[in-house]
Amino acid sequence: MEITALNKEQASGKTGGSSLKGYINCKYADLISLLGQPAYGQSGDEKVNFEWVVEFEGNYFTIYDWKTYNVRYSIESLDRWNIGGKVYAADFIEYIEKQIKNK
Repeated sequence: MEITALNKEQASGKTGGSSLKGYINCKYADLISLLGQPAYGQSGDEKVNFEWVVEFEGNYFTIYDWKTYNVRYSIESLDRWNIGGKVYAADFIEYIEKQIKNK
């Protein structure tokens, strides 16, 4: 198994129709260490400050902060991130948690 974090250009059009599938307990620094910079910054409605788009076993998932409305809080304090996708995400969540734990 392997994950690929996508940049903004690669991620374009991959996540339409996705919805909340679960959560991951980690910090911003953990996500940066594992996935690099997020594909997207703050959304136009400011409900999301950071969003990673990740390919895992042929499916696309997003990891994002939801309605924190505060970039600094998301970077320094947020420890529960939303997981979005179009399919069942438990295997993806378990894989990400394991990768973070092993870093």
